[in-house]
Amino acid sequence: MAAQKINEAHEHIAKAEKCLKTSLTKWKPDFDSAASEYAKAAVCFKNAKQYDQAKDAYLKEAEYHTENKTYPHYNPSTAVQAIEQAGMMMKEQKKMPEAIQYIEKACMMYMENGTPDTAAMALDRAGKLIEPINLEKAVDLYQKAAGVFENEDRLRQAVELLGKASRLLVRLKRLDEAAVALQKEKNMYKEIENFPMCFKKTTAQVLIHLHRGDYVAADKCVREAYSLPGYSGSEDCVAMETLLQGYDEQDEDQVYRVCNSPLLKYMDNDYAKLSISLRVPGGGGKKKKAAAAPQGGASGAPAAAEEEDDYEGGLC
Repeated sequence: MAAQKINEAHEHIAKAEKCLKTSLTKWKPDFDSAASEYAKAAVCFKNAKQYDQAKDAYLKEAEYHTENKTYPHYNPSTAVQAIEQAGMMMKEQKKMPEAIQYIEKACMMYMENGTPDTAAMALDRAGKLIEPINLEKAVDLYQKAAGVFENEDRLRQAVELLGKASRLLVRLKRLDEAAVALQKEKNMYKEIENFPMCFKKTTAQVLIHLHRGDYVAADKCVREAYSLPGYSGSEDCVAMETLLQGYDEQDEDQVYRVCNSPLLKYMDNDYAKLSISLRVPGGGGKKKKAAAAPQGGASGAPAAAEEEDDYEGGLC
């Protein structure tokens, strides 16, 4: 089956080359037909799992679609789609840097051809492809895609992609950048009047700032959130006020209760990890109440050891 498909591919390439030849009666190459034949060859190579040859055929298809631009029926998107397919052939071979290179090139062409939405969606797809092996590149692609949607005033799509980038920045422990990205997210959600999401982003901001050791910034986020309709007195607000109070007073028991509450434990996984690993400064893993326990004796020491186990591990 594979050998048959490879033979078919070479037949299409031979036809393409014939289309490109000129003569006394044929002054111009038939770029349109050549591109079509290379497209067929690419599919045959792809079906035969000859991905390198499929990539080359897709690039030839793109080249001849581009050469064909002087004709009235020229469609620029066909060339871009072929380049994107070349990238997908590299993805099939796990050659992810090359795959992303082609997809990014296609995105630039989509932008140049006046189809920014398609460019943003392609960048999003590229981010998903590279995320398992290169988080930094995925962040860059998601942020670029968000920027394209933002420029088109499509804030709902933009903020979703920013959210992906923010979570990956947390995973990379680039918390300063994550804090900035989250503020931008919150501003967008405020603009589209999705206030419950603003509440959630405020909680995420507080966790990030506390992990950064910046209580003042965390407190400021909550104070600013009071201007959001419905925030004051909400479950999110009460939890953050309680958390900040416990953190400020070095009450590890209070911090532990808030951070292990369902409200925080069931956030997006990257933020939930920040929650369950949060420590108060100088706590050393012991709850405040343990300090008031009787010194010595059979009942005191085991209790302290048990409480230390609650805080083993974590990000900080």
